[in-house]
Amino acid sequence: MDYVYLTKKGFDSLKKELNDLKFNIRPGISAKVAAAREHGDLKENAEYHAAREELSLTETKIQQLQDRLARARVIDEKEISKDVVSILNTVLVQDMKNNKEYKYILVSAEEADIRQDKISIASPVGRGLLGKKVGDLTEIEVPAGKLKYKILSIE
Repeated sequence: MDYVYLTKKGFDSLKKELNDLKFNIRPGISAKVAAAREHGDLKENAEYHAAREELSLTETKIQQLQDRLARARVIDEKEISKDVVSILNTVLVQDMKNNKEYKYILVSAEEADIRQDKISIASPVGRGLLGKKVGDLTEIEVPAGKLKYKILSIE
């Protein structure tokens, strides 16, 4: 079983989204299906087919969220080591090619958001940083070529 590693905040966010889908969105779509069904011939009823499609997509999303939550492992940020790079660490790296510094927060794929510098531990950069210590050099193969980073700090 592949675990889904989440922060408490990420876990709560998925639970909230699931509850919203199950108890607010799905009943509304079901009402649309019922209303469209009353319009007569279902073969030529575009409103009915659109509502059924929307319901199907919602049910799929509900199943995906239930699966993620069932496989979830909530990580306590207080227990995360700062000796080696692991999930939920904030890592400051120096690109050895252009001397620029980048800060990444390593998270699960479900919580990744590049706009907030949150990268997945499953991404090439995330995988390349895992297990490294301050001062380590790492070469990471990415689609654009090779990155060479030096680990400056782990928080």
